[in-house]
Amino acid sequence: MSEGATTTPAYAAAGVDIAAGERAVELMKKHVARTRRPELVTDASGFAGLFRLDPAKYTAPVLATSTDGVGTKVLLAQAMGRHDTIGIDLVGMVVDDLVVSGAEPLFMTDYIACGSVVPERIAEIVGGIAEGCHQAGCALIGGETAEHPGAMGPDEYDLAGAGTGIVEADAILGPDRVRPGDTVIAMASSGPHSNGYSLIRHIVDRAGLDLAAEVPELGGVLGEVLLTPTKVYAKDCLALVEAAEVHAFSHVTGGGLASNLARSLPDSVDALLDRATWRPDPVFGYLAARGGISREDMEATFNMGVGMVAIVAADSAERALSTLAERNVRAWTMGTVTPGTGRAVLEGDHQ
Repeated sequence: MSEGATTTPAYAAAGVDIAAGERAVELMKKHVARTRRPELVTDASGFAGLFRLDPAKYTAPVLATSTDGVGTKVLLAQAMGRHDTIGIDLVGMVVDDLVVSGAEPLFMTDYIACGSVVPERIAEIVGGIAEGCHQAGCALIGGETAEHPGAMGPDEYDLAGAGTGIVEADAILGPDRVRPGDTVIAMASSGPHSNGYSLIRHIVDRAGLDLAAEVPELGGVLGEVLLTPTKVYAKDCLALVEAAEVHAFSHVTGGGLASNLARSLPDSVDALLDRATWRPDPVFGYLAARGGISREDMEATFNMGVGMVAIVAADSAERALSTLAERNVRAWTMGTVTPGTGRAVLEGDHQ
């Protein structure tokens, strides 16, 4: 939206309020300013975000890119009237895909579509995106807010984002580095993150659960617990790469732990994972019990308490765990890599 634009009577009658959009832009500026990096270049027109790479800093740089949304978790945010954390979820979904390759997230752009621009609500959403970028160390370099009256209800919105990162060509992580004998390290999730919310909403509806109800075994209001934002691991993973011999990462998103970890394995090995090394957060047991969901279905849908996995050389495992502990990331040895056929296999029972 251009500066100083005013809504024409015809456009206003169609449900688009340009003035509200201008107000939203003003409210979000303070949030975006928190994410500034020195490489940003000012584009006076505001049509594009510019980012300068220092040629002296890189030898053979490779750009990495990722795009994602937060799925139907936005419906829960709307139902709870809570819009300040959903943007953290968006950033986590994007930057933690980038860092799997070893790439440092540089910048993000966002896209918010809504039925009606409510400036304060848009600013809350962008504030969450900015907080996520701050946690990841990347710049929020631009974005777009689009008003879609008729296509979406006045209180409905959806958001998506795209991120760009950078990694040296000889430092790209992935399956080709993984070897038998490697150690598999789990990093705790903060909850379901942004995956499985269609099933969560189905359980809530079918079981007649009250999102506003206090649930003692979860330590809070159900809806607030389910809105716990996604853990952003980007800086922790980059610190791990500096401290230990990391061969691969796996970001545990839709499809669960085993299927996502298998993506980071070559066809010549398996990852054997011991369920007894951790106890999933209570929210997973609560959802399984209220929905009558089998362990197989839970593990194929949710992260079950593991949001990111690092595969490291065996002699780097202790160094990796101590680095994560220093960064206040709950982590543990979950398994080992053995000769196999490219599978991640869960064995045993949880604590």
